[in-house]
Amino acid sequence: METAFTPFQSLGGGALIGLAAVLLMATLGRIMGATGILAGFMQPANLSDWSWRAAVLAGMITGPVAVLLLSGSMPAVEVPVSTTMLIIGGFIVGIGVTLGGGCTSGHGVCGMARLSPRSIVATVAFMITTGITVFVIRHVIGG
Repeated sequence: METAFTPFQSLGGGALIGLAAVLLMATLGRIMGATGILAGFMQPANLSDWSWRAAVLAGMITGPVAVLLLSGSMPAVEVPVSTTMLIIGGFIVGIGVTLGGGCTSGHGVCGMARLSPRSIVATVAFMITTGITVFVIRHVIGG
């Protein structure tokens, strides 16, 4: 398996994510953690809480459509595992998000920017786990 090196696209995407996080914090005082946004969307406190969450989720879903309109083709997405493995991985991520008190976007982007010790520890744990997982998948299992 080869991983594509896309520094300019990655930089642009990261800058847009950072800008969106700053704008959400500046305008609504909310942290842009994807799982927290989704959880609050599913069980909103009130209509105004639901509406901003719906707008963020709509933006996440329609992003590829914007790429299609600008470039003429959908972004390439390759998933080298079965649907069963995606479902199992989703459950594992859900458990991790629950135990870690948030996801990579909440801790890694917003929490690190606020110098939150809890988020720094969580992000380091995410990165170490990711490295170990990639090593095991590529070199031990041979995927």
